[in-house]
This record gives sequence, C-alpha cells and structure tokens, in this order.
Amino acid sequence: MADDRLQALAAQRDRFLSFLLGRVREPALAEDLLQEAFARAVLHLHEVRAETSAEAWFFRLLRNTIIDHWRRTQAHARLAEELAREAETTADTSMPSVERVCQCAHRLLGELKPEYSEVLEQVELGGVPVKEFASAVGISASNAGVRVHRAREALRRRVEVACGDCSDDGCRDCTCGA
Repeated sequence: MADDRLQALAAQRDRFLSFLLGRVREPALAEDLLQEAFARAVLHLHEVRAETSAEAWFFRLLRNTIIDHWRRTQAHARLAEELAREAETTADTSMPSVERVCQCAHRLLGELKPEYSEVLEQVELGGVPVKEFASAVGISASNAGVRVHRAREALRRRVEVACGDCSDDGCRDCTCGA
C-alpha cells in the first residue's frame, strides 16, 4: 500500500518540482529539495492514513522542507557574518600576536592548505582587513571570516601536534625546538 502511494507521488514529480520552483526560483535547489522531500516521504509515508491524503501530506512535507532549508541557510549566514565581524573587530587571543608566535607556527603555516596559509599570512600576520582580503581573492566577507576561523583552528591543531605540551600556553615561551 505504501508502495502504491509512493508511486502515485512519484508520478506527480513535475507538479511538485513546479511547486518548489515557484518558491525557490533556482532549478538545482528545487531539485535538491524535492529529493530531500522524497527521502523523507519514504521514511514517513506510513504515517499517512488514507490514500487520498497522500498528496496533501506531501505538499505539507514540501513546505516544511522549504522552511527547513531557509532556516539552515539563515543560520549559516548568521554564523558566517558573526565570524566575519569577530575577525574584523576583535583580536583573537587564541592566536598569539606576531611578536609572540613561535617559529614552529611559522613553519607549520606552510603545511596548511594554501587558502588557509594565505588568509593567515595576509589577515593575521600582514594586518590586512578581512573585507579587503575577501575583495582581493573574490569571496564574500563572511566567507573570508569563516576561512580565517577555520585556518586558525587548523594551525592550532598542527601546533598542538608538533609542539605538544609547549603549545598549552600558545607557544608563548616555546621550548620544543621543533
């Protein structure tokens, strides 16, 4: 019975896709959301009691899928903006200032992904504002803020592995000799 309802829903794929396109205006996104909704339908179709309500139930599912997508998108955008503002306006105490960075960190910087070493060299060591860096490399300021954050974390993890106990205080008094 559930298979019949699933086939009936699949037969209306174009109608559902049109419904989504009217709301998100991006064909690839509409397709992704439709696939997400079909995946949910497979898991929850048993909740539908009567065959006649499967279509209405699926339209509700599509609406909820759209709402979930926008919530996720807005949450990611807020996080990216927050990270960009943080990188722009505050000095991060987890990343020691240039004068205090041990030579291990300078050496390990070259072992990071190129986009991470580039952003740390320019923003952290070179003092280039995040917005200016973002414009120069052709990305949004919020994307650049996220990149700064991820690069800091990647470098911190590398320093912890390379320097061990010395890294506990941020390598301010480096004795590891690595």
